[in-house]
Amino acid sequence: MCSPAKAMLKAPKVKRSLPRKKIWIDLDNSPHVPFFRPIIDELKARGYDLFVTARDAYQVRELLEYYGVEGKVIGKHYGKHKTLKALGTCWRAVVLIAMVRKEKPDISVCHGSRGCLMASKVLKIPNLTIGDYEFTANVPSVRPTWLVYPSVVPDAHLKDGGPEILKYPGIKEDVYLGRFKPDPKLKSRLRIPPASLLITIRPPATEAHYHNPEAEVLLKAALDRFVPSPETTIILLPRNKRQEDKLRAEWREAIAANKIVIPDHVEDGMNLIWNSDLVISGGGTMNREAAALQVPVYSIFRGKIGAVDQYLADNGRLVLLTSVEDVQSKIIAVRRQKSADGLAQPHVPALETIIQHIEMAVSRGVRAQPAN
Repeated sequence: MCSPAKAMLKAPKVKRSLPRKKIWIDLDNSPHVPFFRPIIDELKARGYDLFVTARDAYQVRELLEYYGVEGKVIGKHYGKHKTLKALGTCWRAVVLIAMVRKEKPDISVCHGSRGCLMASKVLKIPNLTIGDYEFTANVPSVRPTWLVYPSVVPDAHLKDGGPEILKYPGIKEDVYLGRFKPDPKLKSRLRIPPASLLITIRPPATEAHYHNPEAEVLLKAALDRFVPSPETTIILLPRNKRQEDKLRAEWREAIAANKIVIPDHVEDGMNLIWNSDLVISGGGTMNREAAALQVPVYSIFRGKIGAVDQYLADNGRLVLLTSVEDVQSKIIAVRRQKSADGLAQPHVPALETIIQHIEMAVSRGVRAQPAN
């Protein structure tokens, strides 16, 4: 008969599973919701714990509900005044710090969220920032640990001596293109005549730091050209309530005549594009989504042209408009054959590579415990 002490020594060792790694994802703008949705699902499928925060800017809150993404909404958009923008970003960072400190994530991931970057720095959390535009405004002395860009962005456009630069194939919009399912009933749901030549127009981001008022001139020129056309219907997609109120006042008669349709609820942007014959947009995301869906697209963006948009333009997948004359002469308004063939992608290299980068960051990131 053995003693209790010997019995304890002979007892089999119980294997303890390692604690699950936790990743904090911050959704700062409308395009981030569909972009991060497949990333969130894939990380969950691989066993990671996720903590998702979001900013109440543009249609982020509505898109979270539309796509079924669970996240805590922290902060809002503070308009175009630079001082208010800066104060709002700092205040959001303070609130994020208080909340994220309790969650103890191993790394943070965002798509250029300044609040996330500031909070990560204070809490000493390694940060992986994904970008698609090399001219973003940086917060002084606040840098991510890793920066992830599309492979078409030349290394010469990226600053040396900063974060580690990683690349992924294709463009950002490829990440969620594989999930796209066309909705042929969209026209009837929005009460758009089935025979209409449909144009989706996205106004410029007038409250963004990079906004150039020339884009508003091009927007007006496009609306002036196509509103009078008897065969054309326009889906107009304001970025926020202030912009919507302004456009509704300026184009009251065209809206009343159903020449301009402003959806009264959130719609899937990819489906709006797929159902359109062409797209005119002042924002990079919708331009690139149209290019990914092989829909003719015309850009009225008048800020610095990023490498991805220039790549698409050089390859004939995007037309850059720089003047009212371009609006009149370069936009070709014809009906297109709509086909979903070739859109389904069982393997998405862009998504798979980004997931690999995030897993690398988790394995390499050693989280320093912040002071209590």
